[in-house]
Parts: sequence; structure tokens; C-alpha cells
Amino acid sequence: MTRRPISLCVITQNEADRIRDCLASASFCDDLVVVDGGSIDDTQAIAREMGARVFERKFDGFRSQKAFAVAQAKHEWVLCLDADERVGDELRAAIEKAFDAGFAGAAGYRFYRRNDFFGRFMQHGNAGADKVLRLFDRRQGGWRGPREIHESVSVDGDVKMLGGYLDHYPYRSLSELMAKQERYAHMMATEEFAAGKRATLTQIIVSPMWRFFRGYVLRAGFLDGWRGIVYALLRVEYVRRKYVKLYLLQHGQKP
Repeated sequence: MTRRPISLCVITQNEADRIRDCLASASFCDDLVVVDGGSIDDTQAIAREMGARVFERKFDGFRSQKAFAVAQAKHEWVLCLDADERVGDELRAAIEKAFDAGFAGAAGYRFYRRNDFFGRFMQHGNAGADKVLRLFDRRQGGWRGPREIHESVSVDGDVKMLGGYLDHYPYRSLSELMAKQERYAHMMATEEFAAGKRATLTQIIVSPMWRFFRGYVLRAGFLDGWRGIVYALLRVEYVRRKYVKLYLLQHGQKP
């Protein structure tokens, strides 16, 4: 396989069972950068075995960690992945074709990410395929903004669309899913409280209901069968926890 001068940037934390597949899916990249938050498993060793340059940095937020990874890149064009993501064959071919054309007229590229949920990629609802901007010229953008969670890339210039899918395998188990939601709810509540946002009892009641209705009904999550209803109910719990934690914070309590 011909390698292109693109830097792959990945952040990790105890991803020994997933980092190999992630890096292998982007083996068309000439430079592999892994920023590790201090894993206690074999993540770093496996990454080095795969040819990555590994940097250890204490985790202080998703956006900050990813911005640091981009800063370590050898090349101006970077592809940012999470350890639980894989570049599909069609997407890889599209990236290679765009590179061979000199990334003409683009500062960045979006593509669809499809999310696995217990053995099947979701087609509908809030878990259906979403568009992500992960391939970009770091001279024209990057991981910007104050938010450290649900972070995103922005660029100064045109963004084009590529075909193919980025495959996302976010959960190893239901227990991991629920623990991840708890951690994200806490981070979101803390961040929003620091930004001056406040929650009401009405939001605690209505917002989870709206999330369920929007995903399961308006976005046809019910078409994903039992996975659709399970996912919708789990997201209800996430939203409820976020607003409850925010409500507790504004009343001087520790969530």
C-alpha cells in the first residue's frame, strides 16, 4: 500500500484491545501519532509496534488532548480518529483519491460515521449515521472552542464531502455504555455550570422526554427494532442525569 503524507492523530486511554485495528485501518497514512493519557494496559506498546509515535500526556479534556495530538503531526493534513473508530475501505479509497488530487479547493472533509450498537450499525434515530469533519488542513483549522466534551473540528475554508463510512464501535458492553454516559453527564454538567448555564425542574422532566420523542419517533428510531428502543431509553437516562447534576451544582451540592 502506498502511504500518503497524512498524519493520523489518535488519543487513547486503555485501548489495548482496539488500538491495533484503528491504526491498521489508517495504514495509508505516513505518520501515526498516538497521545496516551497514561494507560495501564498494553496500549502504548501495541501502538509503537504498529509504527506510531507515542506521546504520554495527562488527560485534561477531549478537545485539549486532540489539539495536542494535532500539534505533534509531521504533516499539514491530518486525519483524527478515536481508538474505537475504523476507516472503511470505501472511505480509505476516497481519502486517497482526494489526496492524489491535491485536496483541491478544500480546507477539510466530512464523511459519514456509522455507529455500531450491539452487533449492528444503527440506521435511524439519534444513533443513525452522522457527518463528522475529521480530515483537515491544520493550517486552516483544528479542535477549537472552549468545550472539552462533544468537541468538534472547525476550519476556515471550504469543506467537502467524501464517500464511504467511518465505522464506530463505541461500547464493549452495556456496563461500559452506562459508565461512559455517567462520566459524560458529569463532564457536561460541570462544563455548563462553569459557563453560567442553569437547569430547571421543567428541564429535568421535559428534556429527557423530548430526546426520546425526537430520536425514537421523529427520527424513526423504532425502525431499528429492539436496538432502537434500548438506545432511545438509554439516551433518556443520559439527558436526565446531566440536568439533575447541573441542578444539584447550582444548589451547592456535589453530584
